Amino acid sequence: FRTMKTNTPDVATHLIDNPAGHITNIGNFLRNNSLDELPQIYSIVTGDMSLVGPRPALHNQDDLIQLRKKLNIFTYKPGVTGWAQVNGRDELSIENKVLHDKYYCENQNFFFDLKILLLTVIKVVKKTGISH
Repeated sequence: FRTMKTNTPDVATHLIDNPAGHITNIGNFLRNNSLDELPQIYSIVTGDMSLVGPRPALHNQDDLIQLRKKLNIFTYKPGVTGWAQVNGRDELSIENKVLHDKYYCENQNFFFDLKILLLTVIKVVKKTGISH
């Protein structure tokens, strides 16, 4: 499910000057419809991820990784969706994403997860919060 062109710089998408110029045609479709998340089902089945939790950080998202380490967010299993995703997704600053992750970790329970899953479906259908 490659969504970026092969010559794209190896940095977080939000650090690329023109992210749209690096997304493939099929990648644009996959991202806009959140279909690029489907391979993560394998990670859920193997127990490496859960449906809900802090989104995994890319290896090159140093700012996000450092803030999460500071707040012990890495002690929680990453998820396909999370509180930050339903509260702004790509529109949130790194600091706000981490604060939403922290809030989720401190308040995690079955009904909160269910709420996040329902809000995720709404966000995906409405295609809100996607910037690239």
